[in-house]
Order: sequence, then structure tokens, then C-alpha cells
Amino acid sequence: MTCPDPIMLHAWLDGELDAANAATVEAHIEKCPDCSGTAERMSALRETIAGPALRYAPPTGLRERIDHDLPDRQRPARQWPQRAGWAAGGAIAASLALVLATPRPSETANVGPQLVASHVRSLLADHLVDIRTSDRHVVKPWFNGKIDFSPPTPDLAADGFPLVGGRLDYVGGRVVPAIVYRRRLHTINLFVWPANGAAPATMSVDGYTVLHWRQGDLDYWAVSDVAADDLAQFRAAFERAR
Repeated sequence: MTCPDPIMLHAWLDGELDAANAATVEAHIEKCPDCSGTAERMSALRETIAGPALRYAPPTGLRERIDHDLPDRQRPARQWPQRAGWAAGGAIAASLALVLATPRPSETANVGPQLVASHVRSLLADHLVDIRTSDRHVVKPWFNGKIDFSPPTPDLAADGFPLVGGRLDYVGGRVVPAIVYRRRLHTINLFVWPANGAAPATMSVDGYTVLHWRQGDLDYWAVSDVAADDLAQFRAAFERAR
């Protein structure tokens, strides 16, 4: 009996698996004492973390200090109700964080070298993926809650670019998803984030090709040591499958 990767157990507990994979994991757990015990321990840990004893109670006066520190134009016109105030304050804070975190056009001028550095680092540090699977139905939901948008993660094996998995990286002042593919013996890191003013382009940095394109409301940056023509084929396959 082959036990599933522990990541699959986490994804099953989080409700991130599609129906077919969830049924497979559940059937295995029923027959495997080791995986059953692991799932029970994971579930108990989740309940402990979600329990009230570990919840953070904000200090008295926090809302007033936030109101005071916000620019005048972003302060509410009237006093917030107690319960609605926290929701509004959270929405404002989240909006500000998103605006500040999204790379500006001026910040993307040197994004090519940053992406190549991240690509090389992922190969040298043996941290190519945080979740290793070719199942796009596992990779895509794995990013839920870790970033503020949902990147597409198609499996392009039929086009010669099999999906390897995904990880989180840090580029342009924000956390971004890196979706990893193979081209024969070569690795392709595909970085994704919400579209900004940077013009799509192809560049070469230290022997690596960086291909940037925009589709919908997302920017895509593919980085690899494969030939530029291979990356162009990868982009075409990705756009068809997206």
C-alpha cells in the first residue's frame, strides 16, 4: 500500500481536493493505520490552533489609534458602529496593503534580474517547490489564503511542459506564486501577479531567458535556461489551457 504525500493529507483536511482525490485519500485512510493516526494528529492540531485560547485580543484603543493615524481622506465620515467598524477598518487596511504591495512600473524596471536570481536560488537551495505534484487540482487550491489572487495552474504535459508543483517566492516587494514546469531536463519558473504598467517584453539575463506577457488581469513572467523558442511555445500552450 502506497501512502499519499503528507501534503495530500493537509489538502484533504483543508477541503482543497477535488471529489476524486478526496475519495481516494479517504479510502486510503480507512485502511492505513499510520495515515489514519497522522490525519487524527493533524486534525487535533488544527482544532488547537483554531481554539479561543490562541486567539489574539486587540488592545483597548487600537481602533482609535488607527483612526488617528489614517490620512484625513481615508477616515470615515461618521463614527463606525462597534461591530461594523472593525470590518470597515480591516477592509481599508487590506486595500492599503494591496496597493502598497503591488509592484509599480518603476519598481519592475529591474524585475528581470530579480526573477533570474529567484530562479537560480530555487535550484541551488533545493527549494524548487513547496507542494510537489502534477495535479493542478491540488496546486491551485494550495495557494488559497496565501496570496490575494488565484493563479491558473494548468498541466501542460501534453504540450511537453509537465507541471511539477508550486511554491511561494518574494519578488518586487511582495509575495508571489511560482508555478514550476519542466521542459525535458530544464526547469521553467512561472511567476504571476496582478497586472501593472510594465510593458510585456522578452529579455536575456546572465544566460537565462525571461518572457513576460499579460493575460486578463494578471502578469506572467517565465524564466528558464531553455531556448527562447521553447518559452514562446510554453506561453502559447499556457494561454490555450488557461
